[in-house]
Parts: sequence; structure tokens; C-alpha cells
Amino acid sequence: MAERTVKYFQESGEQNTGEALAISGKTAVKENINHVVIPTGGDTILRAAEMYKLKGWEDITLIGVTLHAGTWEKYGEPDRKKLEKARQLGAQILTPTHALMGNVEASIKEKFGGLPPVELIAYTYYTFSQGTKVAVEISMNAVDSGLIPAGKKIIALGGDSSGVDTSLILRAVSTVDFFDLRIQEILCKPL
Repeated sequence: MAERTVKYFQESGEQNTGEALAISGKTAVKENINHVVIPTGGDTILRAAEMYKLKGWEDITLIGVTLHAGTWEKYGEPDRKKLEKARQLGAQILTPTHALMGNVEASIKEKFGGLPPVELIAYTYYTFSQGTKVAVEISMNAVDSGLIPAGKKIIALGGDSSGVDTSLILRAVSTVDFFDLRIQEILCKPL
């Protein structure tokens, strides 16, 4: 039996980013987890890279996952200067197609209507938090791109529009093995 304290934030949002990053880093060190995956437009991965360097957590591989280029017109491009600074601090940056929302099925929905099955899965994760969906999604992106081996125990973070407020320990899988993904622990999330 394992016991762990879970941090529940009163509200979702960017104001929880520093604490979520710190909880994730401390847990990664304590549990010998080598990969932390973070959604980013530039700010969050840079903040994580600076924090992890300052705390001496440089053995942890940070992977920043941006929105895919097809969504930049609607949501804005990532800050390339901040991404480059994060790279210089050792972070890896990934700009993939989204596994659960914003992919070919989104185009079908837009053109013909209805709710694609994969979005039903995404909205189910929203019942925990939007960050839960994001964390699951970007973990699969990192495996699909070859940055993390399938089956690896990792920490994945997520949030809503900016920053992070959810952190999960999970066994990462590729999108083709989605139903083998296991969320093992919740480190923090909004209520």
C-alpha cells in the first residue's frame, strides 16, 4: 500500500503553475522518475527548466509540448525565444498533432457535425480536470515521437488555457495502445 498527499487547488489556472512544477520535480527526484512532460506556449517549459536547474534537478528530462501548428492561428503561436531558452537549459520541445482533440476527427466534426469518439474520451477526462486530459494527451505525443519509451513511468502535467495545475504519474503509451495507459497517481489538480 502506498500513501501520498495530493494537493487540491481551489481553482484551476495559471496561478498554480509554480507549485505544480515544484511538486512534480520533488516527486520525480524522490521516485527516480526521469521524464516530466509539460504543455507549453513557451512560458511554462522555460519556467520549469529554470526551476529544475536552480534546484539541481538537471537529470530529469523535461519535454515541452506545444499546440500543433494548425491551431496557432486560433490560439497563438508559441514564443520561440522562450522555447529556445528552455532548449538551452536542456529541455526538449515537441510540436505534435493532438492525440485526443484537434486532429482529423475535429475536422470531420467541423464539417459534418457530431461528436467523434476520441473527443468523448477527452471530455470524460475533463470530469477530473482539463489538465488531466492535457497530461494524458501530451504523454502519448511524447511516446509517439520517440522521446519517451512506451511503458515508461513518467510525470505529465496539464492545465487549461495557460500554465499548469494538474500533475499525474502515469505509465506512458503510444496512441495505438491508448487503452493500456494507466494513471497511477494524482499529485495535484484543481477541485
